[in-house]
This record gives sequence, C-alpha cells and structure tokens, in this order.
Amino acid sequence: MSVIRLTKEFRFEMAHALLGYDGPCKNIHGHSYVLEVTIIGTPSSDRTNPKHGMVMDFGDLKRIVYSQIVDKYDHALVLNREVISTESDAFLSSYEKVIYSDYQPTSENMVIDFAQVISECLPKDVKLYSLKLKETATSIAEWYASDNI
Repeated sequence: MSVIRLTKEFRFEMAHALLGYDGPCKNIHGHSYVLEVTIIGTPSSDRTNPKHGMVMDFGDLKRIVYSQIVDKYDHALVLNREVISTESDAFLSSYEKVIYSDYQPTSENMVIDFAQVISECLPKDVKLYSLKLKETATSIAEWYASDNI
C-alpha cells in the first residue's frame, strides 16, 4: 500500500493584537489567513466502502476544519486573555466574536493550537502531517508532525 498526503486549503479573516509587543502589531489589526492542512494515510482498499480509494473524503476534512477552526475564527478578534480588565471587558462586550486565548495570538502559537485541535478530530487511520498558516502572502508559520514527536 502506498502512503498518500492530501492537502486542503482554507481561508478566513481575523483580527488580533499582540499584548506587550514592541511594534505596530500591538494594535488591533487584521489579516486574510490561508490555512493549508495536510493529512497522511493509506487509501482504503475495501471495495465495499463508499470511500474506497480515498485516504479521507475531502468533504469530511472540510467539515472538521470548518467546525473547529474557520467557523470559530473567521471575522473574530483574538486577544491574549491577559488583556482583560474592567475597561476592556466593557468595551469589547459590544462585539459579537471576541476570543480570549490562553496564549499570545501569534501565527506560531495559533498553528500549534490548530494542530492539536485538528489531530483530535481525525479518523484513527489518518494523521495530521503538516499545517501552514499564512498570515500574509509572505509570512508563514509551519507545523510538521515529524518535528513534534
């Protein structure tokens, strides 16, 4: 049996601010993110399986990534939980999609978080191979399973 990698690309818009950062990214700003999800596995050899010949149905992968990542983060403002104060909470409560993360919401930390969440949702015979999170066309954070054993 051959081992195959499948990659699917996802896009979402998100704003964030980096608490305590020493540059302009300390201010609320947004990005058009591109997330490339690559899985690895062996195509099904069971001729009675409707997914015969597939590592995983792209539609199933899409449902996982949308439900766990895209639907949550698209058009959201993500802030480090440490930013919460009486003043900020009152101001931000008027917005519908504010996410407080337990980490600094950098591309590096987000891709680590996304890898854990997606990995937990994959079928047992399919593994997450890599993630690439493009914050801009030229700024990319990458996560590889082989680097995280």
